[in-house]
Amino acid sequence: MTVLKTSLRNFFAHKGRMALSAVAVLLSVAFVSGTLVFTDTMNTTFDKLFASTASDVTVSPKAAGGNDDIPQNGRPESLPASLVERIRKVEGVKDVQGSVNSLSVTVVDAKNKNVGPTSGAPTIAVNWTPNELRSVEIASGHEPRGPTEVVVDGATAEKHGLKLGDELRTVAVTGDFTAKIVGTVEFKVTNPGATVVYFDTATAQRELLGRTGLFTQVSVDAKDGVSDDALKADVAAALGGGYKLQTAAEVADAGRASMAGFLDVMKYAMLGFAGIAFLVGIFLIVNTFSMLVAQRTREIGLMRAIGSSRKQVNRSVLVEAFLLGVVGSVAGVAAGVGLAVGLMKLMASMGMELSTRDLTVKWTTPAVGLALGIVVTVLAAYIPARRAGKVSPMAALRDAGTPADGKAGRVRGLIGLALTAAGAAALVVAARADEAGPGSLWLGLGVVLTLLGFVVVGPLLAGGVVRALGVVVLRIFGPVGRMAERNALRNPRRTGATAAALMIGLALVAGLSVVGSSMVASATDELDRSVGADFIVQSGTGQPIVPQAQAAVAKTPGLDHVTAYKLVDAKVTDPRGKVSTADLAATDPTYVKDLRREVTAGTLADAYGEDAMSVGSDYATEHRVKVGDVLTVAFKGGDTVKLKVAAITADTGQVDKGAMYTDVSTVTRHLPADRVPNSILVLASAEDGQETAAYEALKDALAPYPQYKVSNQADYKEELQNQVGQLLNIVYGLLALAIIVAVLGVVNTLALSVVERTREIGLMRAIGLSRRQLRRMIRLESVVIALFGALLGLGLGMGWGTAAQKLLALEGLGVLEIPWPTIVTVFIGSAFVGLFAALVPAFRAGRMNVLGAIASE
Repeated sequence: MTVLKTSLRNFFAHKGRMALSAVAVLLSVAFVSGTLVFTDTMNTTFDKLFASTASDVTVSPKAAGGNDDIPQNGRPESLPASLVERIRKVEGVKDVQGSVNSLSVTVVDAKNKNVGPTSGAPTIAVNWTPNELRSVEIASGHEPRGPTEVVVDGATAEKHGLKLGDELRTVAVTGDFTAKIVGTVEFKVTNPGATVVYFDTATAQRELLGRTGLFTQVSVDAKDGVSDDALKADVAAALGGGYKLQTAAEVADAGRASMAGFLDVMKYAMLGFAGIAFLVGIFLIVNTFSMLVAQRTREIGLMRAIGSSRKQVNRSVLVEAFLLGVVGSVAGVAAGVGLAVGLMKLMASMGMELSTRDLTVKWTTPAVGLALGIVVTVLAAYIPARRAGKVSPMAALRDAGTPADGKAGRVRGLIGLALTAAGAAALVVAARADEAGPGSLWLGLGVVLTLLGFVVVGPLLAGGVVRALGVVVLRIFGPVGRMAERNALRNPRRTGATAAALMIGLALVAGLSVVGSSMVASATDELDRSVGADFIVQSGTGQPIVPQAQAAVAKTPGLDHVTAYKLVDAKVTDPRGKVSTADLAATDPTYVKDLRREVTAGTLADAYGEDAMSVGSDYATEHRVKVGDVLTVAFKGGDTVKLKVAAITADTGQVDKGAMYTDVSTVTRHLPADRVPNSILVLASAEDGQETAAYEALKDALAPYPQYKVSNQADYKEELQNQVGQLLNIVYGLLALAIIVAVLGVVNTLALSVVERTREIGLMRAIGLSRRQLRRMIRLESVVIALFGALLGLGLGMGWGTAAQKLLALEGLGVLEIPWPTIVTVFIGSAFVGLFAALVPAFRAGRMNVLGAIASE
């Protein structure tokens, strides 16, 4: 009980000093809790959506893909409408509805603007049936009743300013058609961002599937007392094979599985950044308790003198840490719920609607948050607690606040150097690896070891690096600068730990910057070397190019040639009978001009001969295939044919790595017309001297199809750079959490350091140091600590990034580029971070009463 009372007294006596450490715990726990709440809420939203839209049994074509698959030919797999009446006769069936559902559409308003989502969610066109009333209700107008009428979801109507009577143009594989809005619907559960348009059944069949008499699926409802499984068995018996039957639960499971990959990536990525924040927070907590223990040395010595055991002192400090962990974690869990709501609002602004009515806080979320926060805090305080337990009763006779560790230990330095050397060796092995798999393991080991090494050896480096920084940064400020330098060097362990917190975040920033810049530079270099086409036409959402758009490209004046690029599902059997699944790249023969592929055997132009093809060098090596061999190719939905290998392309670089080429005419001969895939991109080259005119003409020709973008090579490089830049900005935003925690560490260290040096500050003020000079001294100390952390972090990060790029060179990213502007900006920015962190401690130091400070102990 005495230990608890002592801990509570100390905790509340130093509550101001604990506050920043509690904020670090709060932020870290909030990120974990917020991530869990956000992903659980998304799961709840999609579960409710799948449950509300699924019938008791759904019948779909055997070859149908997932709910988010866009068919290569733009036409969803279909069923004959006659199935509806066959199923209706099955015993136990209450109702049957045929459905038409297509994701291969683009909906355009009267201003020729795509009204589809920009969040990555699809545009969905469906036929209106009574089943739709399960998930939506008509908010205005009425259901579609003819070929010129369309209903749109309310969120899309509101976002794009659509109203009843407005005309929408729908671009489908069968052609364009227009209809007027006659109604809007609102979802009974949250629509997670998709644009949904509804047509009458005949129009949906004709315009989306090419003819009437077809459905993409049939929804079956059971009579009362008939289970879904029993109904599924009865329907399967009546229909025989060739169809895919799923109960409502199976449809929901399939939908959940299709979203699992996206949600898991988001969840674990965010938890990873939360882990980084926790790691940085450990340094803050260790520093806080180390300094508190040092400041209470005389007090602890008195406790030992009057009979407190080492274990009691140790437990007292750990109980304080436990209290800190509880306070920070409880606040963090509450803040995490707020963070989840904020993320939902952010997603809503990007087009993915998530309702706060579905906010899901499972009991595991606060349990995990509290456990993590408390355990991490107590573990971080363990070493300072042990140090407190070792304080002897004689310490009561010494001055309080004397630094217990003026120099970094030699053993610590040797361990740090050994870890750093081992990590550097692992990075070298990773950079020289011949295979990406083993190389990535060495890279991960190298990153961990070098990070640990720099953390351990940091105090040893502090002396030399801080002195060097002092010569460059501090000496120009005269005596104040020299005092700031000496303060930073006073306790190398403390300086090293404070700088290490900042080092971790900046190392990751630098490493990712090197990788991102190298990716852009490598891709740009490869484009310059290999791409001969002047223009690239493609969709940013992965939609194939509809025939009418491709025809518009072909008619554009000023073009020398146009090359279609299609991907065809096929199974390829090598001469030894080994079967593999592949996407054959079916292109026009002009593709050899548009993409300069290195050939290791044969001639690529010969692959465009009758019943000929090429393979990649990796496939040729693995399957022992050479030029002249014959492969058996089974086209999905078409013929099985023999194709002769006429060329082997080198699998280097990123563009079309591993591609198998054949002529478009080969595909059209062996596939039914309605099974031939649309182009996923179109390449074009201008006639000599007509590049600018052809570029403008091509953009004008595709103006009616806003889902496609025309890019010349300069545009393409810029888009690539922007995509990588956006990804890095997201990562930097997440890493900002760790950097914020690191800044709190600097603030806390300086604040506690000011308290520790209260008497010293009073004496300096008494002999003539002005308040302005005192504040400047503390700010300069903060700046040099921040620059020390930045120097270590940026150097470490560039080493990581360089090793990662050498490893990625195996995948074609062969150009190393160090983003010096980013590195220099971050380094200079670190000085401002140091200035910002010192504002409050410097202000408080400047306001100290001189006599009171001198009299303090």
